[in-house]
Amino acid sequence: MTHTTPTISIRAATHGDGPALARLAALDSAPVPFGPVLLAEVDGRPRAALSVRDDRVIGDPFARTTDLVELLRVHARATADRAQRLAPREQRGLGRLRLAA
Repeated sequence: MTHTTPTISIRAATHGDGPALARLAALDSAPVPFGPVLLAEVDGRPRAALSVRDDRVIGDPFARTTDLVELLRVHARATADRAQRLAPREQRGLGRLRLAA
């Protein structure tokens, strides 16, 4: 018996993901997420999505998505934390540009 490990990817949804998000939302009987959305795929198939703006989640009710949703939330927090750490550096750099101008 051969066991394969599924490939899981977490990425920002693009405009091209609209139909996949609409299918997930329909399966989940929920509205399509609004704003920036993170998408979790298993072996290239969309399984769950998270709205970064309001933390709403949609998922495939016929697949196990609890762990995927947690991965989406961890990724969203890590991305937000990174943006907050970089923001002060960028602001200092902008201040120098304004002074030099």
